[in-house]
Amino acid sequence: MCGIHATISTGPVPAISPNLKNLLSNRGPDHYGQAHRDVCFKEDTDPIVHIQFTSTVLALRGDHIARQPLESSATGSVLCWNGEAWRVDGQPITNRNDGELILDELDQSHRIPSESRERHVLDALRKIDGPFAFLFYDAKASRLYFGRDRLGRRSLLLSQAEEGDSISFSSIADMSTTGWKEVEANGVYSLDLSTRLTSPDGSNLEARITKHDWVPSGGGHIVSNIGDFNKMLPPPDHHLDLSSTSVEMLRHWLCESLKLRVMDIPEPPNPLPDTNARVAILYSGGLDSTVLARLAHDFVPASQGIDLINVAFENPHQITLQKKLAPQDRAPDIYEACPDRQTGRKGFAELKSTCPNRHWRFIAVNIPFEEAMSHKSTVVSLMYPHNTEMDLSIAFALYFAARGIGKSYTHRHEWEPNPSTTTSPARVLLSGLGADELFGGYARHEYAYKTGGYPLLIDELKLDIGRIGQRNLGRDDRVMAHWGKEVRHPYLDEEFVRFVIGSPVWEKCDFQNKYHPAGIEPGKRVLRLLADQLGLAATAREKKRAIQFGARTAKMEPHTRGHRGTALVT
Repeated sequence: MCGIHATISTGPVPAISPNLKNLLSNRGPDHYGQAHRDVCFKEDTDPIVHIQFTSTVLALRGDHIARQPLESSATGSVLCWNGEAWRVDGQPITNRNDGELILDELDQSHRIPSESRERHVLDALRKIDGPFAFLFYDAKASRLYFGRDRLGRRSLLLSQAEEGDSISFSSIADMSTTGWKEVEANGVYSLDLSTRLTSPDGSNLEARITKHDWVPSGGGHIVSNIGDFNKMLPPPDHHLDLSSTSVEMLRHWLCESLKLRVMDIPEPPNPLPDTNARVAILYSGGLDSTVLARLAHDFVPASQGIDLINVAFENPHQITLQKKLAPQDRAPDIYEACPDRQTGRKGFAELKSTCPNRHWRFIAVNIPFEEAMSHKSTVVSLMYPHNTEMDLSIAFALYFAARGIGKSYTHRHEWEPNPSTTTSPARVLLSGLGADELFGGYARHEYAYKTGGYPLLIDELKLDIGRIGQRNLGRDDRVMAHWGKEVRHPYLDEEFVRFVIGSPVWEKCDFQNKYHPAGIEPGKRVLRLLADQLGLAATAREKKRAIQFGARTAKMEPHTRGHRGTALVT
């Protein structure tokens, strides 16, 4: 995870504000660097456009800190890279810093005829699998390329000055500047700085932006610019069960995704003497996160622990409801009454039973109402330009989970009155996001089947997967990276997504056979069957619950009780 920023201006480039410098450094605490370029239009000799690049680095790849911005000594080109290139042209990247490799590949364009330069750069970017946002200045062509990966897993914002004479890009918004908007994840963009425009307002920079599709041509049928969606209807009397080949195929492809994301993680700076956890799970105890934890155990070295970060909030409304219960029915404290805390402890116990030799640590993150409110302005500024009550309720949970400070449980999964407080040292966080969209885990998927059978369910799943890149992954990235942590999404690996959307829908969920002899729900049935196969019997039968309700962040403030999730934050 890194922080990247650039300002392009036809006048002097102002220094970035101290607040923005601090925000970028929070994202990348291992290095802070800048680079400057002056650009002449072809018909001028004096510099007309000035570019200031800023990068901060969270070093998680390779055997050294790759100091950014990355600069080419041969051409003067510059790359600001915030991401993880897990594969390039289908080949996994190991034992090398991915940013340096990407710059080497992009910079090969200086050996290519000028008319082919753009195609080379775009082809190189299209070959990358992984989450990323980037700024690449091709010095030979005086052109800036920028964008986010196909699924929008990393944040990149854009703001143009009202006069049109400067434009800024940033991982995080500088709140002293207005007009920030997210760069869409629907392609690569380029900004031509090589020549004047013929319009009277030749300095309007945004007018120079060109969009280049991820799939060059004929890709309108490709879902999320990744692959074709299988629309086949099921044969008669089909049943999805443990003997189905799709269960083993799912395990194979999910393991391939996880290997890339949990192996070879460097030791964090200033390691703690009592723990060696380099990976933590954003852990609700639900199906998606518990399957990730169980499979991660197979690849994380035995000498390392795995932290399970479980967050719960003091919601004043829930306190009132708890007081109405009989004393024997009340939880030990308000945090233990949160649904995610209850499922989290059950899942923790099941993981300890299934993998007894792993050092699991359950970190119970308890957030009092007053503490949440004291951080509200920070969370609101981090999630900007998202600004609804639902955004805030989800962002609260992710923000405090990523901070990783809570009560430590290792030997016992049950509540204790005075456990020690700990901070997870893990800089890599695994998220289960994406499983519901891929495997039919939302209530609307069951409703679609009831309303229109498999044809309508297929349409609904295709729609959900197709808009993952338009959703809120940029918001989540901004909120969690604030703590110098990198969130990784194994369910959103390109090859994994390609496998899932290429599989028939009845091999993922099984709504035509609602009742299963082993009590496995039809939604996400193949993932539930995998959990059962892995020894996670209780997890396989756990109900779906949204994070804002499971952690009790929804409608914490009294004035929001009657608000819809789409209401603006006040």
